[in-house]
Amino acid sequence: MENGPAQRTPSLIGTEDFAKPTWATPGETAARRSVTATLRAVPAAITAIVRLSWRASPTLTVVVGVAQLLAGAVAAVGLLATANVLTVLLSEGPTPDRVVESLPSVLAVVASYATRALMDSAATVLQGRLRPRIMEEAQDAMNSAVVAVELKAFDDPSFRELIRQGIRRGLPSIDQSIRLLAEALRSVVTMASALVATAVLSLWLLPVMLLAALAEMWSATQVGKLDFLSFLSNATRQLRIGVVQDLIVKRELAAEVRAYRLQDQLMAEHRRVASQLTEETVRLETKKGFVQLVGRTLSGLSTGLAYVLLGLLLHQGVMPLALAGTAVLAMRNANTGLAATMRSLNRVYELSHYIDLYHGLLSDAAGRHHPPCAALAPHNPTEIRIENVEFSYPGSTQRALRDINLCIRRGEVVALVGENGSGKTTLSKIIAGLYRPTSGAVLWDGVDIATTTEESVLDQVALISQEPARWPMTAGNNIRMGRLEYDDTSKERWRRAVSASGADEVVRSLPKGEDTILSKEFVGGRDLSGGQWQRLGVARGVYRDAAVLLADEPTAALDAKAEAVVFEGLRRASALDGEGTGSRTTILVTHRLVNVRRAERIVVLHQGRIVEQGTHAELMASKGRYADMYALQADAYTTA
Repeated sequence: MENGPAQRTPSLIGTEDFAKPTWATPGETAARRSVTATLRAVPAAITAIVRLSWRASPTLTVVVGVAQLLAGAVAAVGLLATANVLTVLLSEGPTPDRVVESLPSVLAVVASYATRALMDSAATVLQGRLRPRIMEEAQDAMNSAVVAVELKAFDDPSFRELIRQGIRRGLPSIDQSIRLLAEALRSVVTMASALVATAVLSLWLLPVMLLAALAEMWSATQVGKLDFLSFLSNATRQLRIGVVQDLIVKRELAAEVRAYRLQDQLMAEHRRVASQLTEETVRLETKKGFVQLVGRTLSGLSTGLAYVLLGLLLHQGVMPLALAGTAVLAMRNANTGLAATMRSLNRVYELSHYIDLYHGLLSDAAGRHHPPCAALAPHNPTEIRIENVEFSYPGSTQRALRDINLCIRRGEVVALVGENGSGKTTLSKIIAGLYRPTSGAVLWDGVDIATTTEESVLDQVALISQEPARWPMTAGNNIRMGRLEYDDTSKERWRRAVSASGADEVVRSLPKGEDTILSKEFVGGRDLSGGQWQRLGVARGVYRDAAVLLADEPTAALDAKAEAVVFEGLRRASALDGEGTGSRTTILVTHRLVNVRRAERIVVLHQGRIVEQGTHAELMASKGRYADMYALQADAYTTA
C-alpha cells in the first residue's frame, strides 16, 4: 500500500492542555508569599529537619550540634587571638619586644586552627553517622504513609505525581538540607563573633555589614522563588517528557516501537517538549542572573562602603592603626561567615519548597487512609449485601456505579458481565472491600464494612487480577506472596495452588524450578509470557485460601486449554478447607460469556447499573442484553 503525503505529526500524547496537579496551586501561593512569610519558611524547614533528626537519633543530633557550635566557637577564639597578635605587633615599642610579647597569642592562633580542624573532622564523621539515619526515618515515614492509603488514591493522577515528586525532589532536598544546616550552624557562630568584634571596634561598621547581608538574602530568596515557580509551571511538561522518555527506553515497548517504525515520531515528540523546557530554562536563568547581579552589586557596594568608613575612621583618628588591622580581619571573617551562612540558609530556603512537597505528601496520604475503626468484619460472611451504592473515581464527575443493590450468599459463584466500562471491575472491588463506595453501604452479615478495620476485611479476600503483579523474586515466592504468614513447611498448600492453576507446568519449565528468579533485571533471571504470569497470579489467589475470591479476567491471556484448566481449578478450590464452614464466595469478572454458564448467578451491568441478573438459562430465556451478548460471541465461533 502506498504511503500518503507527509503530514505534520501532531502531539502524540495530546497533553498540551493538561491541568496542573492539585498540589501545584498551594505551592504557587506559597512561593508568591510576602517577605515576612518567606522569612518564616526557613525556620519552618529547619524545624522539620531537626524533628526528623531527633526521631532518628536524639543523641547524635545533640552531639552533632555541639560539635558544630564548638567548631564555630574555636574559630571565634582564633579570631580574637589573631586580633591580639595584630594589636601587639602594630603597637609602639621595639619590634623584637613586640614579637616576643605576641608569642602567646600566636600559639593561641595555632592551637585554635588545630582544634578547629579536629572539630571539623569530628563533626563530619558524626554527621556522616546521622545523615543515613535521618534519611531512613524520612523514607520510612513516606513509605508508611503511602502504603496505608486506600486503593482509590492511586486512581488520582495528582496524588501519583505528588508521590513521584516526593521521591524525586522531597527526599533529596531533606538530604541536602542536613548538610547545609550543619554548615550554617558553624558559620553562624563564626559570623556572630566577627560581627560582635566589628561592633566593639566601631558601631558604625555594623549596620553597613548588615546591609551586605540583606542584599544577599534578598537576591537568594528571589532566586529561590523563581526556581520553584518555574518547577511548578513546568510540572506537566516534565511529566510529559518523562512519559516520552519511557516510551523510548522501555523494554516492554521496544518491539512495537521498532515494528511500527515509531523512532522518528517519538524523537520528534521528545525534542519538541525538550525545546519548550530549554526555552523556559533559558528565560529562568536570565532572570536569575539579573537578580543575582543586583544582589551582588548591592552587597559589594555595602562591603566597599564599610572599608571606606574604616578609612575615614583612621583618617579622623577615631580608630588607631592597631585596632584598624583587627577591624579589617574581623570584617573579612564577618564577610566570610556571612557569605557561608547566607549560602547555606538561602539554599535551605530553596529546598524548603520541596521539603514542603514531602510534608504535603505525608499530609495528603494521611487524609486518604481508611478511617480508624475498632470493630472487626464478620468472619466468612454468610451474606454480602450491597445497598444503594454509588461510586465515582477521584477527579471525575461521572459516576462509575449508580443505584447498585445486590445480595450475594456464602458459597455462590457470581459472575459480573457487561461491556467494557460498564463497571464490572469497580463493583467487584467494592464487594471485596478494596474500594469504599462514594455513597451507600456494603454489609457483611449486616455489618457495614466501612465501620470495621481494613485488615479484618482484606484478610478474607483473595484477588486474581487480569494483569497480576510481577514480583521480582523466585517463582515459588511469587505464589507465596498470597499469604506470607502461612507456615507451609510441607508445601502441601503450595502444591495444591500450582496444580489448581496450571502453574505447575510453568514452574517445571524453569531452569531452577520454583527457585528461578523471575526478573530480567538480575543476571540469570527469567521473564514469563503474559499467560504464564497469569497462571502464577491464579496460583497466588488460590494459595491465599480466603473466604471471598475475586477473579478479574483471570484467564484473559490464556489459550482455551489452559483456560479450561484454570476454571476447573477455581471450581475445585471453592471449598474452604479445615473449617467446615461452607464454600468460598467467588466473584468472577469476565467478558468471555462461555465461562460463566456454570455460575449460580450472572449479574449484567450497563453504564454503571445492574440491568439483569439470573442464571444462564433464565437470562437466555428473557432475551435481554445478556442473550444478545452471548449470541454475538457464539456467532464468532459458529460463523465461517
